[in-house]
Amino acid sequence: MTDANETVHRYLAVWNETDPARRQALIAESWAEGAIYVDPLMQGRGHAEIDGLVAAVQERFPGFRFELIGEADGHGDNLRFSWGFGPADGEALIKGTDFALIEGGRLKAVHGFLDQVPAAA
Repeated sequence: MTDANETVHRYLAVWNETDPARRQALIAESWAEGAIYVDPLMQGRGHAEIDGLVAAVQERFPGFRFELIGEADGHGDNLRFSWGFGPADGEALIKGTDFALIEGGRLKAVHGFLDQVPAAA
């Protein structure tokens, strides 16, 4: 397996990239062709659907960014890490933990869990 933190930083770079062409290039580099993403709110399969999910999150939360919380943990082809999501210069309002499967150095599957979500206003 490639370095766990390096893989996670590439993963988070996808979620933080607002330029569609650069984001699609990052997805092609870091995700396997038929990769899947699943969390409690959305799911997608393949590069185009994953790109669509990222674009939708960015549209709903303009100016928010994902940051790694702590260190990524990996063994074999498995990866676990926690993240925070909030305003670029503020505190993370949403926090979660993702579990990923790596294949050939690229993400094959990511399953996300929400650990902290603000109460609806």
